[in-house]
Formats: sequence, C-alpha cells, structure tokens
Amino acid sequence: MGEKNIIDCMKLGIDIGGTFTDLVLLEPRSGKLFFGKTLTTYPDPTRGILNGLQELMSLHGKSVAEVTTLIHGTTLVTNAIIERKGALTALLTTSGFEDVLEIGREMRYDIYDVFIRMPAPLVPASLRFGIRERVHATGKVIQPLDEREVVKTLRALVNKGVRAVAVSLLHSYANPAHEKRIGEIIRTQFPTLAYSLSSEIMPEIREYERTSATAMNAYVQPLTSHYLSQLETILGDAGFKGQLHIMNSAGRLTTIQGAGKAPIQLLESGPAGGTMAGIFFGELLKKKNLVAFDMGGTTAKASIIRNGQPEITNHFEAAREKRFKKGSGLPVRIPVIDMIEIGAGGGSIAHLNHLGLLTVGPESAASQPGPACYNRGGDLPTVTDADLVLGFLNEGYFLGGTMKLSREKARAAIKKHIAAPLGISIEQAAWGIHRLVNENMANAARVHIIEKGLDPRHFSMMAFGGAGPVHAYHVARQLNAPQLIVPAGAGVLSALGFLVSPIATEEITSYISTLQQINWTHLQKILESMTEKGRQFLAKAGVPSTRTKVKVVADMRYAGQGHEISVSLPGSKLSAASIPAITRSFREEYRLRYGRDMEGIPIEAVTWRVLVSGPKTALHPKQSVVGKHTLPLKGKRKVYWGKKYVFTPVYDRYLLKPGQRIKGPCIIEEFESTTIIGEHGVVTSDQYNNLVIELS
Repeated sequence: MGEKNIIDCMKLGIDIGGTFTDLVLLEPRSGKLFFGKTLTTYPDPTRGILNGLQELMSLHGKSVAEVTTLIHGTTLVTNAIIERKGALTALLTTSGFEDVLEIGREMRYDIYDVFIRMPAPLVPASLRFGIRERVHATGKVIQPLDEREVVKTLRALVNKGVRAVAVSLLHSYANPAHEKRIGEIIRTQFPTLAYSLSSEIMPEIREYERTSATAMNAYVQPLTSHYLSQLETILGDAGFKGQLHIMNSAGRLTTIQGAGKAPIQLLESGPAGGTMAGIFFGELLKKKNLVAFDMGGTTAKASIIRNGQPEITNHFEAAREKRFKKGSGLPVRIPVIDMIEIGAGGGSIAHLNHLGLLTVGPESAASQPGPACYNRGGDLPTVTDADLVLGFLNEGYFLGGTMKLSREKARAAIKKHIAAPLGISIEQAAWGIHRLVNENMANAARVHIIEKGLDPRHFSMMAFGGAGPVHAYHVARQLNAPQLIVPAGAGVLSALGFLVSPIATEEITSYISTLQQINWTHLQKILESMTEKGRQFLAKAGVPSTRTKVKVVADMRYAGQGHEISVSLPGSKLSAASIPAITRSFREEYRLRYGRDMEGIPIEAVTWRVLVSGPKTALHPKQSVVGKHTLPLKGKRKVYWGKKYVFTPVYDRYLLKPGQRIKGPCIIEEFESTTIIGEHGVVTSDQYNNLVIELS
C-alpha cells in the first residue's frame, strides 16, 4: 500500500476490552469521527467485532469496503497468559541454565507472607532442555553448537506434542549465531513448530528477564497467529480489503506480520491506545502535562503524560499472583507505556470481605453474565449497578438507548449482598461502593505520580473509558487537579488512540561501556544498522524513509548500579563530542527521579534503543452523531449525591454549543459514556466538543 493510502485513507480502530468492544471510524481529510460500542463476545471475540461493524456501518451509511486501514488492539495475549491457555511450549537454553525460569531473581515480593505463592513458569521443568554450546559475554564462541543434539531434542519435543519452542542461549545478545542456527533447523526440519529467539525478542543482558520474555512470546505465538489469521478471514468476508495494523504496548502500530512474530509486544495494546489519544488531545488543547485516567468495564488505569510525551518503561510484569504487588508476576522487558492499575472497572463486583468490610473487585462480572442491571443472568452487585441506583446512569439511555438497564435488578443485588448485611439503606450502600472506588483510585494515582518525583496538583486529568467520566470528577478533586478534561468520544478513546498513533518499530541491543570508554565508531555502526532495519520494516508497511523519524535512547546507570534509567540522546549520530550532552541528559533524568545526583562516578551505558516511526495522523476531529433531541437540556432526574436525592439537570452532549458554560451539579449524556459534574464544577464545551471542567 502506498504512502498516500497509509496517511490519508479512511481508518477504523477496534479495541476489544473485557466488557465492551469499541469502534471508531475516521475520515482523515474531513476529520469526521463515527463511534460505536458493543458487548464483547465470549469465547469468540470476533463475533463482537462483526456485531459492532454492522451496527456502526448501518447507522452511518458506510461500507466496510471503504475502509483501507484497520487498526486493532486486543487483550488476547494478556488473557492467554493470565488464564494459562497458551500452547505447550519447550525451552532450549545453554546447558546448565535450564532452571533460570524457576530460580528467577531469588526475591520474595512479600517477605512477611508465609504462604507466598510465586508465579509458576510457563515452561515446566520437563520441557526445559540444555544444549551444549557456549558464548562469552564479548560474543566470542567458547564451545560450538552441537547441532546433532539440537535435532535430537527437537524430534523428541515434536513427539511430546510441543507446539512452540523458546530459544534463549547465554549471551546471545552479544552473538546470536547459535540461536539463529537453531531457528534455521526448526524452520527447515520441523516446520510445524512455532519458535522464538531471545536475540530477536529481547537482545539484552539479564538471562532471567530475557528467557522469561522469550518463553512468554513462544507460549502465545500459535494462539496469536491463529487469531490474526482468523481475524483477517472474517474481515475479508465482511468486505475489508485494506491493510491491518496492530497496536502494541508502547503506543505504536505494528504490522500483522510483526504482531505474529512478537505477540508479546501486544500485552497492553488497549490501554496504550487511550494514552496515545490523551497525547493527541493534549496537543490539541495545548496541555503538556496530563494524568490519563482510563476506567473501563474491568479495570481502571492511570498513566502520566509529561511534556507531551508518554512515560515509557521497559519493566513490566504479566499475570501477577497479587494484582498490586510488584515482583509477583512474570517479568517482560519490553517497551510499555508506564501505567498503573489503580482500581476497579464498571463490572467489578462489590462484596463484604472476611472482616465484613465493603470491598470492590478484583473479580469482574465482565459482559457475560455482566452486572445485575444488564439483566443477562448476573446477580452480584457491581460498580455499574451502584452508579445506576444513584441516578448517575440512565436506565433508558445506556449505549444511547440500545441496551436497557434494570434499576430493580441493581437495587435487589445491592440490597441482598451489601445493604441488608450491613443494616443500611440501598442508597447508602450504593454511595459507599461509588465513593470507595473513587478514593482507592485517587490514592493509587497520587502515589504513582509522587513516586516519579512529580506533583499531582500540576497535572490536569483527562478521563475516558466507558466508566471513566462517571467517576473522574470525584477522583480529580481528591487529587487536587486543577482541571478535568473529558474528550469527545471518551467512551471509546482507546480505539480513537489507535487512529492517531504512528506506525513504528524499536530495535534493541546491549553494548555495555562507560561513556569515556565507548568505541564510538563501533557504536555508530550498530546504530546505523538498527536504523536501517527499522526503516525497512516501515517501508514494508508503506511508509517511505523520507517520512520516518529516528530517536535514539540509551538505558544508563552509574557504574556499579544494578538497574538503569532510559535517557533520550541528542540526535542519531553520536561521537566523543556527544559525551557532555549525554551526561547532562542523564543527570537531569536521574535528579528528576531520585532527587539527587552523584559526582565523580562514571556513567555507564548498557542498552541502546533506536525507535523508527512514521508520521502521525493530523486531524481536527468533528464528531458525527445521530441526534435524538433538539435542545441541550434533556430534563432532570433524581440523583443521590451522598445525603439525599436531588433533581439534577441532564444535558445532551451532542447539542452543547462551543463555549457554552454549565454549573454543576449536572449530568452530560452521550452514546458511549456519561459525564458526572458535582456542585463545585463548571463545565465548558470547547470547539472540538471536549468537556473542560474547572475544579474549585
């Protein structure tokens, strides 16, 4: 596909969440946006995609054949790892290192928990095999690869029913020759096996993290390849003939081939889309510092946008044994937008714990059976049930009236499981659920921001997700945020974020040296090779090298430290003359994170990253909707604000005029979500139909 099609074509973003599947259709030249939302279908999420496509296209008179670029984000990889539903996977590693997945870092994430449970490796001991070979940390071959042993082992694995193989050899980041040879043997002699090479998935130091990432990638490869192939077929049958891109965890787009080769990059694809949309709207509104607050049907997450850029981390954990405990999951050193899971979602179940105290989550009713108010078989109270009982949600206008809610079912569930056992009214119980969720999220977000050396009072909040605008006002007030922004299409913002994200790829290699001892000629050759590889990847996706941008980042530390921080470097051509600028950048980042600096200690670079990206979609969004009212004020309804019910104005967001100011308390409804503004808020609709709420 040519450059014009990639940049100017009609685009469709599809985000599959735990409860809802969101769709956004974009006409780049006109800036028109068309939104859709439907329930996620289990066990086959592609049915939900087709349902959403049919509804969206029918409502707005569009055809799937008009779409030439489709961008997709999915929770498939995350769910497969959490639920342990990947392929039977084996590990080939250097002899003597078979148990690195079991040994890990020999650290307890909770030293006082006598019943601590560590995450079980994805590859059992019976399928971990040592191969005779050895490479030095410098890349020098110490012991040649025993190819006969490799073939014998692979033949035995096939006979055991193994479907995927992870290959992680010692120091393969310095010399990948042995890994590549094993890959050739698998590809030519055992073509039914999927395989992952650590030198391609994570060519960095640290054997445990590299092996863990490679094993995880191999574990989900067959499942992901099957899903992507099935998706292509289903979309083709629906009339789609364009190009399919996938959102990765760092807020970048990759090709379907790239996603199939490295599915581990898709772990946090949906939430990453929301942060990228936050960056887009931040640029539009000239807001460089934002807290992106994403609350959907299953979880709530927060990420920081600082100086117009997302915080990227290379430290991520999947399938934690305890959701909020660092170190309790499987480590994955891939670029991920740094976000924290800060609470429950709309479908999270409220219950009384063993002490009789009100608790919300982490279990979710999801879309099946769903909250009690969905009337689909669920009978446990959820956050959505509480919001409906309080009057924040309209039982006749959920998803624009396409899905009717049952207020009576919600009241019955809350009464049976919360109100009656506690001896309080249904309204008090519902308010307790709503308030508990808000306080938990505000506390977690505050800690996340402060841990980075930042002040929450200097960050406006941008709220999105189906449940985000319902809860954001009270969360923002507790954070003392100066302003709350609810962008147009907040309920499907992650899917919108897919459409404004650049296609990009990141190449990685470890080259360890202090700044004073770096062989700059050798380093420059490495960076140029990585840059060229990235440009070739983008060229296959239709982006010419003239439209690409290159960014170089180094993971650096003071010599003797065990961990690094990522530092953006000045330009892509580095030499000894770059040392002062690199040093300044490192010290500034270090002071920001730790509040101090260290004089007289050499600075060491460990890993080098080259990000090659294409152009972003430039647009001035104009939401296209099918209106049902003629006046902004739809009426009033009873809303419980903590002490009693108050008749509260309800507005149609689509009919608010630019510059129109409304004092709280009030409720603003739209198809995809509902925005709640308390009595101290003043909301203004801007020229892009964003809601800007001043918090006093």
